[in-house]
Amino acid sequence: MQETILSISYFVHLLATVTWIGGLLILTLFVWPLAHRFLRNPDERRQFVLGLQRRFRPMANLSLVLLVGTGMIQTGADPNYEGLLTFDNGWTIAMLFKHLAYVGMVALVGIVQFGIVPAIERATLLAARDQPNDLAQLIKREANLTRGLLGLGIIVLLFTAIATAI
Repeated sequence: MQETILSISYFVHLLATVTWIGGLLILTLFVWPLAHRFLRNPDERRQFVLGLQRRFRPMANLSLVLLVGTGMIQTGADPNYEGLLTFDNGWTIAMLFKHLAYVGMVALVGIVQFGIVPAIERATLLAARDQPNDLAQLIKREANLTRGLLGLGIIVLLFTAIATAI
C-alpha cells in the first residue's frame, strides 16, 4: 500500500509541476510574443492575455497546493530525510534551496494575485472611462513578476535534479 501511495504522490507531483511551470513557460515564451505579434490592438491583446491568465490561475493555485501535499509525502519516504530543519547531507541542502525558491514563487504569486491583478482590473475600468491610469506599467510589472516566477520555477527544477542525483 505504501508504494501505491508514493507512486500516486509522484504522479500528482509531476503533473502539478508540469501544469504550473509548463504553463508559465508557455505563457512567457509563446503566448505573450504571439499575442503581441498577431493582436495589433493593445486592448484586444490585453483582454486575450488577461483572459488566458484568469483561466490558468485556478489550475496554477491547485498545483501549488498539490505540490505541498505530495512533497510532504515524498520527503517523509525519502531515506535522505533526517528530520525537520536537519541539514546534514547534500540532499537536505538541495531540498532547502528548492523549498526557498518555492516559497519565493508563492510570495510572487501572492503579490500578483492580490496586488497586481486587482490593480490591473481597476486600471482597466479607468481606461474604459478615458480616465488617467497606470495600466501599461501594471501590465509590465505583472509580466516581469511572471518571468520571475518562471526563473524561480527553473531553480526549483535545478535543485530537484540535484537532490534526485544524490
